Amino acid sequence: MIVVGLAVAGAAAQQQRPRIPPTGAIKKVSDNLYVIPGAGGNTTVFVTQGGVVLVDTKLPNNGEAILTQVRTVTDKPVTMIINTHSHPDHIGSNDFFPASVEVVTQENTRKWMAANPRVASNPVVMPDRTFTDRMTLGSGDDRIELYYFGAGHTDGDAFVVFPARRAMAAGDIFAWKMSPLIDPMAGGSVLALPGSLEKAVKGIPNVDTVIEGHGDVNTWEGFRDYVQFNRALVDAATAGLGKKTADEIAADLKPKFPVFTKDQLLTDMEYGGTPLSRAVINVNLAFQELEKR
Repeated sequence: MIVVGLAVAGAAAQQQRPRIPPTGAIKKVSDNLYVIPGAGGNTTVFVTQGGVVLVDTKLPNNGEAILTQVRTVTDKPVTMIINTHSHPDHIGSNDFFPASVEVVTQENTRKWMAANPRVASNPVVMPDRTFTDRMTLGSGDDRIELYYFGAGHTDGDAFVVFPARRAMAAGDIFAWKMSPLIDPMAGGSVLALPGSLEKAVKGIPNVDTVIEGHGDVNTWEGFRDYVQFNRALVDAATAGLGKKTADEIAADLKPKFPVFTKDQLLTDMEYGGTPLSRAVINVNLAFQELEKR
């Protein structure tokens, strides 16, 4: 995975040097729900009666920039951080916020955070509370539902749902409009990914708006199309193992899934590569996982 990924990123860099955009301006999603782009993963901001809930805190040293954006919409204190998974571009600025701010993650995310000495040594970063499959936080219009359906990007990917806003923050199991990066070192699995996503589609009710882990605010229909694409990719890789190359399989997916197989770099794509090249990487990862079975 690392060798293939570096090769693709290197080729992309010849077209456009990948860069990480800075923390951007806060954008309204719906009443009391906002997103702050840039500097790593999207940060979702939910303003409740008791305070502000943040979903993910970007790369390190972005806490002040996040708070500056929050202050343009509310003076309420940050009272909770929910981390969708363990990667540093989503937990990196947890430590900017006071120790009184409660941190919540899926239990596998806590496991990976605890396994990283640099993270585990800072108690402010670490979760105060975890969940296995479901957790409800708050009530009424302030209610938040947390869901976990299995491995994908990592094995701790949490879906964060705001029922009164019919909205969901998806983290990196749904980032940009391309195949997700898979992190086997954090329990990720490209073969498990479609099943986890399909369980999310069936198990999460009444959502219209989906905030991607990186990139845009999408629709539930866009999320469902993405789920179908990832199922098609894994099915095609399974059928094509030993018969077709990863490039051939990815090319075969283009007519039905043009959004997820574009051969151009996306705007503000932080890590290089195109949607088509990412599809090739995930087909190769599927080959590797299938061969280990």
